[in-house]
Amino acid sequence: MSTLIQYTRNTVAILALTASSFGAFAADEYNSSKGLTAAGAPLGLHGSDPVAFLNIGNRAEGTAAYTEVHDGVAYYFSSKANAKKFKKNPEGFLPQNGGFCTFGVSVGKKFDGDPKYAAVVDDKLYVFLNEAIFNEFQKDIPGTISKAEKQWKKIQHTAAADL
Repeated sequence: MSTLIQYTRNTVAILALTASSFGAFAADEYNSSKGLTAAGAPLGLHGSDPVAFLNIGNRAEGTAAYTEVHDGVAYYFSSKANAKKFKKNPEGFLPQNGGFCTFGVSVGKKFDGDPKYAAVVDDKLYVFLNEAIFNEFQKDIPGTISKAEKQWKKIQHTAAADL
């Protein structure tokens, strides 16, 4: 067998293993896209900049030019400075509940968390499925967060499809 063919087979095998590792981990722990970014990981937070939410209290679109990968999920940032802040302290900027809808998590489900519907409470980012669910969250913010924290401990390592 030629060296080129063996090299190609080995490369394909490594890429497949890497992609499947990101997908399996990300599907259980983090709300992320199904495809892979140029960084080789699925995209989290729909490409929104998680640092911007906490620094300016508003959503900002990130760009692939400023990408950081954490726990197998790629996050985009609107600036190099925000990417650096995230890299130094990712846990301080990650959305709660793996980026899944906080209201959904509070009832034991993993629904998509859309950053168009987000809240920062006590310096933590929470995202929601849609406007109606976000409005429900606002009726009992502390209660929903408390329920979500308890449920997340139970469902964090369970695939969304199994809930």
